[in-house]
Amino acid sequence: MGGEQTELRLAGQTVAEYVLDPPLDRTLSPRPYLHPVRTRAGVTVTDALPADHRWHLGASLAVQDVSGTNLWGGRTYVRDAGYTWRADHGRIVHVEFLAQDDDRIAHRLRWCDPDGATLLEEERELRVRELPGRADAWVLDLAYTLHAPPDRDITLGSPATNGRPGGAGYGGFFWRAAPGEEPPRVFTASVSGERSVNGSTEAWVALASVGPHPYTLVFHGLPPDGHWFVRASQYPGVCAAFAFEKPRVIGAGEQFAGAHTIVVADAVLSPRSAGRLAASAVS
Repeated sequence: MGGEQTELRLAGQTVAEYVLDPPLDRTLSPRPYLHPVRTRAGVTVTDALPADHRWHLGASLAVQDVSGTNLWGGRTYVRDAGYTWRADHGRIVHVEFLAQDDDRIAHRLRWCDPDGATLLEEERELRVRELPGRADAWVLDLAYTLHAPPDRDITLGSPATNGRPGGAGYGGFFWRAAPGEEPPRVFTASVSGERSVNGSTEAWVALASVGPHPYTLVFHGLPPDGHWFVRASQYPGVCAAFAFEKPRVIGAGEQFAGAHTIVVADAVLSPRSAGRLAASAVS
């Protein structure tokens, strides 16, 4: 896929590749993304540029409406008009590294409008680590802080906040998962199935792919007033959504911070096992 990239490694094994400056068409809202991400056994658990949604880029921060700029990619949902192609695509740009080690990357970024003007400044850190007692699993930590300019509010929105029904409040930290032979299982500690999990606010959510190469992803960490956006039947994906029900406003000169922990496991986990791994990963 080209573009500048770096790697995250555990005990000499590359478990994730991080593409910093992808050479993509502007309609895909180019941005840094993780792909491929792999289990300890080498199973790829992300997907990028899939035929059904070319703008889904592995695991990334992506928001469809950032004060009128599309930083998700594809068509924009317009109230009373539906999905529409517009010349509103921006990009998220890597500026400089703050740290770069085998197991940790920290850098500065700029969220830009279609003309290249800065909407938000960001500091982001990615870290990979072992999960004690589990040779078949590891942990990805992602943390970020978004800074609004001193002279204007920045509003984060979604198709749902712009009028689309049906729980389409996507946009935030989004993970497009690798496809299996059948739709994945999605569940939390108390409910299962796409219809029940989508829009939930539980501490963690899991996506388990049963084959041909079984794996489970366990996501922990929602922003304040955040919700999980989940898809299984149409495509496999999980998003810690920033604006699921209402727009999120970052006031002028203010900041919005988030942190997520993802367990990557070489197994189809039960809800009980997933909950234990989530608790272990964040303890």
